[in-house]
Amino acid sequence: MYLVRPVEPADAGALEALLADSMPGVHTLPRTREKIAALIERSCASFAAHVDIPSEETYLFVLEHIETRELVGTAAIHASAGSNGTYFAFRNDVIQQVSRDLNISHSVHALTLCSELTAYSQLSGFTIRHRDSAGQEAALLSRARLLYAVLAPHRFGDRFFVPLAGVTDDEGQSPFWDALGRKFFKMDFLDAERTIGGARNRTLIVELMPHYPVYVPLLPGPAQAAMGQIHPDGELAFDLLTEEGFEADEYIDIFDGGPILQAHKNALRSFSGAMVRRVVAPARGPAAPAQLDTMVTYAVASSERNFRAIVVPCAPAESFDALCLPAWAQQALGVAPGDNVICVRI
Repeated sequence: MYLVRPVEPADAGALEALLADSMPGVHTLPRTREKIAALIERSCASFAAHVDIPSEETYLFVLEHIETRELVGTAAIHASAGSNGTYFAFRNDVIQQVSRDLNISHSVHALTLCSELTAYSQLSGFTIRHRDSAGQEAALLSRARLLYAVLAPHRFGDRFFVPLAGVTDDEGQSPFWDALGRKFFKMDFLDAERTIGGARNRTLIVELMPHYPVYVPLLPGPAQAAMGQIHPDGELAFDLLTEEGFEADEYIDIFDGGPILQAHKNALRSFSGAMVRRVVAPARGPAAPAQLDTMVTYAVASSERNFRAIVVPCAPAESFDALCLPAWAQQALGVAPGDNVICVRI
């Protein structure tokens, strides 16, 4: 049994140990104790802030085992991408070229540096231990941050996006970066990532990256093949996000060519399928086999002010205004009979 909650200062040591094993490269959380502590402080301040318009807030969540209290995962949301500047990405474009004299017409795939994702809310930092054997706790971790956005819509934009790590080799080098970014930055992929700290809103991107469309057929074959492809460590996140309702293909990352998934909140299951229900205690006595057969698994979250989220099997909630939660689930969520929670099928 697992619980998702906001990060706390006491989590710093466990976070450092967890993130030390994560893949280096793009869109990952910091690894040094000082930077982790700074991120935790920023997240705590964001949760405590009274927000009218989404801005520089970052909300970091952790996944912990309810019984052992072991911290096994993290996930984050940035309220407004590029809030202190502009968020840059490559947009996949098609340029039509026509020669009337030669009677030739064809389409050319091009990449255009754009800032259209600026002010979208950005999901990031999805990290989970033992991802190859992860079960419903992975879906809970990915979805819980969106359930927080359902509870606190004023803290986030109407559109969300998620950059996923692109293809790199065993040494951490990116074929897309080697074909394009290296020509302008004059440094290795991981060195460039460390220089800008994973950000996509730095002035040096504007100063160094090409402002005119990049014709994809002019790129080497390995770079073209890497465009929009996911690093193997990102496949779990990709599957969870596409099941949630995110779509790819329109944008890719300017450094490693990894896919950027995006969606309007109304297209996401956590928003369209979330239901507010009143907590009720289960009736005493063993459940009948017929009742057990009709159980449905839900992700259930408590309030914005004391956010907690768990996965729990319950009687179907679609036809009733109440959700029957066992005592352990009520305790984990910090709720009691009569309180409201939100739930969505997992």
